[in-house]
Amino acid sequence: MPVCLLVRDDDSHHKPIQLHHQQAVTLGRGPETTIKDKKCSREQVELRADCNRGFISVKQLGTNPTNVDNVVVGKGNQVTIKPGQRLYMVNQMYPYTVKFTEETFTARSAAEGSKASKRSHRMSAEGNGEKTKSPADTTSTSDCSPPAKKTPPPGPDKPEFNGHWSQGLKVSMQDPKMQVYKDDRVVVIKDKYPKARYHWLVLPWDSISSLKALRPDHVDLLEHMQRVGDQMVQQCRDAHKPHFRMGYHAIPSMSHVHLHVISQDFDSPCLKNKKHWNSFTTDYFVESQDVVAMLERDGQVTVKEAASELLKLPLRCHECRKEQPTIPKLKEHLKTHQSV
Repeated sequence: MPVCLLVRDDDSHHKPIQLHHQQAVTLGRGPETTIKDKKCSREQVELRADCNRGFISVKQLGTNPTNVDNVVVGKGNQVTIKPGQRLYMVNQMYPYTVKFTEETFTARSAAEGSKASKRSHRMSAEGNGEKTKSPADTTSTSDCSPPAKKTPPPGPDKPEFNGHWSQGLKVSMQDPKMQVYKDDRVVVIKDKYPKARYHWLVLPWDSISSLKALRPDHVDLLEHMQRVGDQMVQQCRDAHKPHFRMGYHAIPSMSHVHLHVISQDFDSPCLKNKKHWNSFTTDYFVESQDVVAMLERDGQVTVKEAASELLKLPLRCHECRKEQPTIPKLKEHLKTHQSV
């Protein structure tokens, strides 16, 4: 039977951690990982290796985010990791990769990755250059709110998105029924859980996992995404167009870079809690032009480490900044601005 090893990828030189077949191992801050960061729980993740099929199940136990590549696992959620993927113990730090002693699994994983890449490229190519549908006539699609029921842990032979809700955008953007607009560079879909009357997502066909993956040569693409967002606003059929904002969540729960184009009425039953509200009305929501400017100036997009704390701020009206005790009270208050 192959032996599974968890190998640290950064400058830390601690020995690889061996994971035995189907035995649960809990890791976090401590001598075994040499992690001293207090943001990492002593019991941050639970790992269970399937040495026969060549993958590890990862369950996040700690409060702060554990990532597989650029996808947040989420407390209590479980995903799988294969050779070639990277596990970040907490806050996109302390990277590990999975290795099996027998080459068969590594080769198989590489072959599967190659097939997935070709399939993604083919699907993207098929979507290029087609005409748009009217935004008002298009079925809603996926965004940053997970479904009410958790998806069961995927097996090693599942598609690229691994069945986890955080990968849902990659599925929705390929579905012709979900597409509002598409060209050879981007696709626009309606948010499945809109937080306002008008809420679209602009996604590039290129696979870009997060803001941190953006590079200076992406500036032209981001500017194109912004122009497409402007086009969606111009096509809005509302006679009294509400004010719109375009931007990105600092730490999105959904994988694949996506630009939010959202009206500022926030009139939606899907806006249910403080996190929803603060994700669009605080600095957690980074304006599109600010992302472009940062990329041009610094060559990368830097997300503040404490950005997630912004979601815990009190509920404040985005118009007058008056604090409200609950979401229902806030929504009643918003009506006073809409009637002016």
